[in-house]
Amino acid sequence: MIQDFADWLVYGLFGMSADTAAGVAVNFFFYDTIKILILLFFISVLMGIINAYFPIERLRKYLVTHKMYGLQYFLASLFGAITPFCSCSSIPLFIGFVKGGIPLGVTFAFLITSPLVNEVAVAMFLGSFGLKVTLVYVISGIILGMVGGFVLGRFKLEPYLTDWVKRIQADSSLQSEEWEKDSTSFLKRFPTIVRDAWKIVKGVLVYILIGIGIGAFMHGFVPEGFFEQYMSKDNWYAVPLSVILAVPMYANAAGIVPVIEVFVAKGIPVGTAIAFMMAVVGLSLPEATLLKKVMTWKLIGIFFGTVAFFIILSGYLFNQIL
Repeated sequence: MIQDFADWLVYGLFGMSADTAAGVAVNFFFYDTIKILILLFFISVLMGIINAYFPIERLRKYLVTHKMYGLQYFLASLFGAITPFCSCSSIPLFIGFVKGGIPLGVTFAFLITSPLVNEVAVAMFLGSFGLKVTLVYVISGIILGMVGGFVLGRFKLEPYLTDWVKRIQADSSLQSEEWEKDSTSFLKRFPTIVRDAWKIVKGVLVYILIGIGIGAFMHGFVPEGFFEQYMSKDNWYAVPLSVILAVPMYANAAGIVPVIEVFVAKGIPVGTAIAFMMAVVGLSLPEATLLKKVMTWKLIGIFFGTVAFFIILSGYLFNQIL
């Protein structure tokens, strides 16, 4: 329905052509803006309900005080793998986790894996590359999330969250404590939950528009074949170069799989192509822009640098085993 509305608005009402870069970019902008705003609002409402009746503060204390021997990172990565979100779409849920005080490393494990692995991409990988490559893709995506989340968690990066996040964390904790003692019915609490969700949407709206605008421009105006010319040679710097070239891009895993199939058909090593895909879906300028509302630039740099490092290592490893 959202895509149909975007098509009607851009190609019908605005009269733009689907065969032009501008038409494709504007259509992408309206589609993703509407989708992410709706997703952000409903996830914020859902997290508000959960926080009211099952305070996330209690879960946070459990994760902090109990020895789980890394299981929390696996569960967060697994949850990320089964949620069908792109990098920008997963950020609303990431904000909900941060708001509830879930340990940052565990939250990062979700944020890393969520865009990398989804069921549509898995099905497309099976059809395009077979079982072996698909298993390597899925398992490596989950492991990358676990290891990345664990490493980032060890850095103790909470001070680099923005003041906005710290305020909503404090407000959320106070509200949870009040509601635990309160027997007010759900119907009376719900308007407050909705108002709080709308405040979150308004708080990140500008960042969403800027981020999606960057993604729309890249989606519509990057020339076909631009990346292949830099990734086609099998040399030592092809993998890190493919990751660097991927960062300005913006697409979900399902949308980039056909591109990867073309890359491999043109002689680009499978590992290099998968590293490019992981960087496209897991690291992007639109994602960085959205995260700016939640993190300082230093934290965004640490996050991107750590994930890029592990993606590059994965690319070299894939080229050896595939």
